[in-house]
Amino acid sequence: MPKSHHTPRGFRNNYAGSVVKSVGDVLRWQTERLIKRLPPAPTRPIPVQPPDLDFITRNTTAVPMIPAVTWIGHATALVQASGLNVLSDPVFSRRASPVSFLGPTRAQPPGIPLAHLPHIDVVLISHNHYDHLDRTTIVALEAQLGGAPLFLAPLGLKTWLEKLGISRAVEMDWWQSHVYRGVEFHFTPAQHWSGRSLTDRNRTLWGAWAATAKDFHWFFTGDTGYSQDFIDTRRHFASRQAADQGGGFDVALIAVGACLPRWFMHMQHVDLNEAVQIHLDLGAKHSMGVHWGTFSLADDPLDAPLHGLAGACSLKGVDEDAFFLLPVGGTRQLPRRES
Repeated sequence: MPKSHHTPRGFRNNYAGSVVKSVGDVLRWQTERLIKRLPPAPTRPIPVQPPDLDFITRNTTAVPMIPAVTWIGHATALVQASGLNVLSDPVFSRRASPVSFLGPTRAQPPGIPLAHLPHIDVVLISHNHYDHLDRTTIVALEAQLGGAPLFLAPLGLKTWLEKLGISRAVEMDWWQSHVYRGVEFHFTPAQHWSGRSLTDRNRTLWGAWAATAKDFHWFFTGDTGYSQDFIDTRRHFASRQAADQGGGFDVALIAVGACLPRWFMHMQHVDLNEAVQIHLDLGAKHSMGVHWGTFSLADDPLDAPLHGLAGACSLKGVDEDAFFLLPVGGTRQLPRRES
């Protein structure tokens, strides 16, 4: 039976169909940016700190592993939990672009240099935009000492990965799962789009990731506009996240940047209020903001979450410590589940 998010030419969203803007809309946005000289420069420096490589290295072999998340920059994070080192949307290149001489440039180097990463067990790819899927980084991870990681990707990306020589790739549809060393990785819906050129719009799928194990549950939104998908996700996992089973996601990595102008971005990138609502929709115990402070992709300044996240949390009655930001290179340890 055909799935509602599948189309003859690719994929669509559950609640909004396609969110791809017209050429006219893109030209209007870019013209307004030039006239208004957007985005404005940050008024606060993006916080950066040296990574705690001693802890990260020791934690790799710790039994039991201490659940911890390290922000490397943009949507790239290292999650250490349940005996696995997992990277989300790894981009370590200087530019988020199909070419090395044009396109958005990093505001600061990755929080952990690629050569200093611990051995990566799993790589999660949310979709194929250049600021989330970087060819050079993928090839480098495939060649890491100790053997290649397992690459988990949306439908349609396995062929692209295999052309790069990736030896271990699994592609998944929404609500499918894959178990690796006792951890279940679930691909879940989000509201976005895909494409790496003008001719492949929505030919590959996009989405979010949930990882569940006995001692830790975590979530990664990838890129998304606000939709009912996150309420659906909470319902999907309700049978394994009751209070006596440890409750909801122990941490959710939620995109908080590149959201202006709203007339152009609102269907594809959440703003801060919507990001906090996703935290609530998921029933997450903690959330961490990602997708900010690294690449200038929209009209909001790189430091916007530093100014606005606390207010968005207050507006929705969420404790500031429950939805936090890390410095680039910073690590946050989190408790294991009690069940």
